[in-house]
Amino acid sequence: MTDFGNAPGSSPGALRFPGRGNPTDLAPPAAWLAFCLAILFALVGCGGAPPAVDLTIVNGPEPESLDPHLVTGQADGRIALSLFEGLTRYDPVTAGPIPGIAERWELSKDGRIYQFYLRTNAAWSTGEPIVADDFVYSWRRILEPATASEYAGVLFYVKNGEPFATGALKDFSQVGGRARNPHQFEVELESPTPFFLDLVAYQPFTVVPRKLIERYGDRWLHARPFMASGAYTLDYWRLNDRVRLRRNPHYWDAANTRSEVVDLLTCVSPTTALNLFITHAVDVVWDKELVPTDLVDLLLKRPDFHTYPSLGTYFIRCNVTRKPFDDPRVRQALAMAIDKRRIVERLTRGGERIAGSLTPPGITNAGGVYQPPTGLPFDPARARALLAAAGYPEGRGFPAVTYTYNTAETHRKIGVELRDMWRRELGITVELKQLEWKSYFRAQSMLDYDLVRSSWIGDYNDPNTFLDLFLSENPNNRTGWKSSAYDAGLLAANAELDPVVRLRRLQEVERLLVETEAPILPLFFYVGMEFYDPARVAGLYSNLRSEHPLRTIYRRRPSAP
Repeated sequence: MTDFGNAPGSSPGALRFPGRGNPTDLAPPAAWLAFCLAILFALVGCGGAPPAVDLTIVNGPEPESLDPHLVTGQADGRIALSLFEGLTRYDPVTAGPIPGIAERWELSKDGRIYQFYLRTNAAWSTGEPIVADDFVYSWRRILEPATASEYAGVLFYVKNGEPFATGALKDFSQVGGRARNPHQFEVELESPTPFFLDLVAYQPFTVVPRKLIERYGDRWLHARPFMASGAYTLDYWRLNDRVRLRRNPHYWDAANTRSEVVDLLTCVSPTTALNLFITHAVDVVWDKELVPTDLVDLLLKRPDFHTYPSLGTYFIRCNVTRKPFDDPRVRQALAMAIDKRRIVERLTRGGERIAGSLTPPGITNAGGVYQPPTGLPFDPARARALLAAAGYPEGRGFPAVTYTYNTAETHRKIGVELRDMWRRELGITVELKQLEWKSYFRAQSMLDYDLVRSSWIGDYNDPNTFLDLFLSENPNNRTGWKSSAYDAGLLAANAELDPVVRLRRLQEVERLLVETEAPILPLFFYVGMEFYDPARVAGLYSNLRSEHPLRTIYRRRPSAP
């Protein structure tokens, strides 16, 4: 998904916690406890939970939107997927696709046409039925150029989705999504797409209420009664505080939605998030960016701190529309001057693996395990030679450029390290620029940067969830880089019916991205990190995608004395 590590933060300071066994051992001394409790009531944006709430989660930064066709951040997407559902939904244990609003489906022998059969009891939170025409409307909406969705590209696998989105095709009836009857939705693809069932569980494919959108326009999320298609409906959204969700009684699987009321708190400080957790003001803190990096060594010893491999990559985007980044030799030189091992061992310290590719290793699909290319090595001598060949020997004549990152202490530290490495190895000057989340994201979208910190969490378990980001017309590209060879190579790979051949072709495509052209500079692969006490919270499972459907999570009842 969208950028991970969206949450700004502050320096964790010198916190000390006695004890290592029971999670309650984290309780600090009396003076520090008083300080923690004061935070619960005094700190803007990280309030405690009223007693009526069944589950309270620190969710990260303030949502940009809750519209599933517009959200781009992981924190926003979690809420959107609780409010809206698609044809499939995520299994809470494996994060694989399982039946959602579609109770079953059939696939043609050529792998291009799906028949999805909708549940007869699928309904909006107002009680009105959800029918196939609702999907036709929703998919058209995300493809409409006027919607300006950053995720329109994920529907390009649908026949004629791309020409409709770009305006080359005006007749939506030629797009491969049609209602055969109220409970049968037919989808025709451009070519066989082995990950399509994973894809339609993702929030851009969810069904949204035409009735509210056509009546209220951009303010449809404020309309009441709210119309949700997912396990929860929106109670309220209090800016810089929380989003409160309430169980949707008309959800087709409402009987298995475990918590009645869930609060998702806006919180941007790792220190505050940890304080809220250790004082039991919140039940769960998820996202690595809300973990105080200075305390990782201590936290790794605790039973209520959980780590696991994550389908996510931390990397740098280069704005290739600006000199000197229009020259691939410059981009390669920057990549080969970075000592990534130093970054993960000295700064992140959570067990992250250094990255030479955009795609994390270990993705398993029908063709076997995908092996990404090795990428560009740490080789300062070669980096200096490339920079000299580009016209900047020992950095002479290289303009002062800016490295942009969003407000989080880890990002700042990494930026300082990168600046020092590039100055030491290449003799170039890099200035650091910190932006709050919305301005940071806007700068990427507008190509208003030189170099920018970036990251991506995979939306489904296939290399394509990373590789299609950098198709020429994908709005999530945000580098200005366009390559007809890359576009054609990825298209040909995904049309390949032999899964083994497909994975080999994907590797060739990725090599063009991370070695030959290098519009991005991979740094490391994420490790998922979360706070929750299994003795207090159930229904939350670690998986590669960090996908935790709210419908399955609940606070355990206290045991009788």
